Amino acid sequence: MSKRVVIVGAVALGPKVACRLRRLDPEAVITVLDRDNLISYGGCGIPYYVGGDINDLEDLYSTTSKAVRDRDFFAECKGVNIRTEMEAVSIDRENCRLKVRDLKNDEEGFISYDTLVLATGASPVRIPIPGADLPRVVTVSDLHQAENVKNLMKLGKVGKAVVIGAGAIGVEISEALTDLWGVETTLVEQAPTILPLVLDSTMSVMVQRQLEKNGVDVRLNERVVRIDQESDEGQHVVQLTHDAISCDLVVMAAGVRPNAELAAEAGLSIGSKGGILVDKRLRTSDPRIYSGGDCVEITNLVSGDKTPMQLGSLANRQGRIIASNICGRSSHFKGTVGTFCMKVFELGVSTAGLTTEKARAAGYDPVHCIVAQPDHAHFYPNSELIYMSLIADKKSRKVLGVQALGKNGDGIKARVDTVAVLLEHGVDVDDICTLETGYAPPFASAMDVVNNAGNALDNVLCGSNRPIDTCEFLESFAQGETQILDIRGPVESAAGVEKYGARWQHIPQSELRSRLSELPADTVISILCDTGPRAYETQVVLDAAGVRNTRLIQGGYAMIKIIDPDFV
Repeated sequence: MSKRVVIVGAVALGPKVACRLRRLDPEAVITVLDRDNLISYGGCGIPYYVGGDINDLEDLYSTTSKAVRDRDFFAECKGVNIRTEMEAVSIDRENCRLKVRDLKNDEEGFISYDTLVLATGASPVRIPIPGADLPRVVTVSDLHQAENVKNLMKLGKVGKAVVIGAGAIGVEISEALTDLWGVETTLVEQAPTILPLVLDSTMSVMVQRQLEKNGVDVRLNERVVRIDQESDEGQHVVQLTHDAISCDLVVMAAGVRPNAELAAEAGLSIGSKGGILVDKRLRTSDPRIYSGGDCVEITNLVSGDKTPMQLGSLANRQGRIIASNICGRSSHFKGTVGTFCMKVFELGVSTAGLTTEKARAAGYDPVHCIVAQPDHAHFYPNSELIYMSLIADKKSRKVLGVQALGKNGDGIKARVDTVAVLLEHGVDVDDICTLETGYAPPFASAMDVVNNAGNALDNVLCGSNRPIDTCEFLESFAQGETQILDIRGPVESAAGVEKYGARWQHIPQSELRSRLSELPADTVISILCDTGPRAYETQVVLDAAGVRNTRLIQGGYAMIKIIDPDFV
């Protein structure tokens, strides 16, 4: 008898399982259920549809050949039975059947299975505050909501908006509202930084400045208390801890929670973060039931923790593995290092592994460096700077994470991907220093930024590089706790000397050895160059001369210019 496979969920993981399964088993009876009538769409493309980069909603659920992925497409092209507007009510594990409800007529029934796949995804968090259920308070987690928001803007009904939550979705939606539609957007985050789960503070401030530069009003360390409706026309007032903001639209982007209720009610094992627990073959605690995608917890291959990781790329890879295992193969999904990338206006952002905070929570003693370097050979035209942070454990020198920003998003992603594939193997800093990468002047430097990040971190761990992050330096300078030693040329240093006088000491690198006596002995000296390498050489020279009251400003003037454009 043909194998009966029932799949709950038809967005990312579910269709991937179904299509792979059909290719492996032409005789299987495959049934896919979903509550919605729109299926198999690219949810990660929603902010770009709202923002106008993608014009037609149908593009998000079409193939590369423009075929619409609907019920007929799956039936005729894939041999898969998709049942839309159908809800899975409960799982009868003993009798291997699923109780379902037809949302069109409220009729209930049962579907029997040999194998069940839970691809139930995740739901957006609605903050439990007064006013959270008002009509113009929305989440943008499916295509219907995205179309509703876009239609409001097309009709000119949104002049001001508040986005709650500065994670990836909140940042992307803020860009979407501001960039094309010119909406006055306020981004509210209760944490002290933007993208707090994926970026350390200095890199986060760079993203914040990018948002502010493009007109987004960023409010950090602010909690939303309630939302009031100001008029029948749709105006709302968002009450914050320290302020109140009038707007026409509120977008809640406060994270998502795994949809694990169906699994939990059936007695399947649930993890501490609320996701379904699965083994390396993506089986639940019932071997006849598989699960993957946004509703499961998977192993972080750096920290060892179990955590949800809501990415369409992971869901698609997991879908292939599940289908293979249903057909008797032995495919494993080991886990993730949390590789992530996004666009913030003209800035590319990419990360993998742990932040310093997560590394500390996992029991490591994290040390990091930040380097700034052109994305291709400095003599080749039109290079753009890449800012990269590399994190390692102080004792073992194990590399724990990498973060990178820059205008060339493809180049940023490529560098982080290069490190990401190594993280699960426990590589150390020396491996990054000697990592082989492709070189040609239009694409990279002979010593790539990845290698130089390794070199800089090696110097930090060895004690020959004593750095200070830009934000920490700026605060220290404002408090009068340090002065600057600017080793650049007279033209570059002139503005700083004029503005700060004796606190901005200018000694060109070529004159340093002959002017050591001019350096103060009783003040912390912060060494400044364009991007950092010459400052490191200067620190080495001063150490040899017995002048050790120095710190190297990581990323140099290039970083200061982004973090605090008004500093000079």
